[in-house]
Amino acid sequence: MAREFPCKGCGANVAFSPGAQSLECPYCGRQNQIPQSPEEVRELDFRAALADRESLDTVEKMAVPCGGCGARVVLPKGVTADRCSFCDNPIVTQAESRQLIQPKSVLPFQVTDRVAKASFERWLKSLWFAPHDLKLRAQKDAIDGVYIPFWTFDAETESSYRGQRGEHYYVEQPYTVLEGGERVTKSRRERKTRWHSASGVVWVHFDDVLVCGTSSLPSGLVNRLAPWDLGALVPYDDRFLAGFRAECYQVDLEGAFGQAKQIMSAQIRRACARDIGGDEQRVHAVRTQHYQVTFKHLLLPLWISAYRYRDKTYRFVINAQTGEVQGMRPYSWVKIALAVVVVSAIVGLIIYLSNR
Repeated sequence: MAREFPCKGCGANVAFSPGAQSLECPYCGRQNQIPQSPEEVRELDFRAALADRESLDTVEKMAVPCGGCGARVVLPKGVTADRCSFCDNPIVTQAESRQLIQPKSVLPFQVTDRVAKASFERWLKSLWFAPHDLKLRAQKDAIDGVYIPFWTFDAETESSYRGQRGEHYYVEQPYTVLEGGERVTKSRRERKTRWHSASGVVWVHFDDVLVCGTSSLPSGLVNRLAPWDLGALVPYDDRFLAGFRAECYQVDLEGAFGQAKQIMSAQIRRACARDIGGDEQRVHAVRTQHYQVTFKHLLLPLWISAYRYRDKTYRFVINAQTGEVQGMRPYSWVKIALAVVVVSAIVGLIIYLSNR
């Protein structure tokens, strides 16, 4: 279970205070400073880790699985039943023991719960054509602070490619039109493309390719929360997690690197296209080798509110470092239909008055 930290003033359990680099006591208000770690955030050798997994620092986590979305979250000590932060399903603490790679760095919360709730309320008020009871239902639900597992990868790549370079040229094409009852022949320039075979090698450096370690949140929703300032990472310390939930990763190290290679592949193909040059490019085949691959396992902070509406889950998330807001929402087709009827009636009235 999650560790608890007593206040140095009154002994009560304290929680991390976003943006303050300290643990705040909810009873006496004392700020308990988190000592600065002498360690540095560093990269680990990916291939060495795969070859000798026992060399990695691991930790046993008692994680509670959600039967709805599959999330595995470490709950606070003493909590025996809760709801899932990711899908709003009820969960009970049938905890499972998992041996996991220990996170080596963490991005502490910067956005407070007060600011997060205010952002949530503004977002709710901005929704057009939302079902009538949605705002009331969503506002009743809590907004949770959760640390999400991520992986980052650095790599040097060498890619050989085959493709084609397209060069534009123009020809005059005759065509016939009817003018004044007579057929007239004219000409116009048409662009054509001459293709040439192309091949070569490109080298691309990658730094901190970010891969989400969970499938509990839709990938599109997570991607829209970027960018993250990973330069603000600090060495991992349990005290940064005090008062928050933390999800255990579902995507392991090898699976994460597989996703990272897909992200790299898109950038490599763009590099191949630039290397081909010309006016157009076709990239038929690319063979890539990855060198000097390193990785980090880290935790990034999110504020999350998941609410269910008509048996479907909708999520509102905030990047708890930058304040970036993203959300999913349902629509009321009754309201949309009424709006269409009203607009049509107004247009019809305007046309009627104009004719008169």
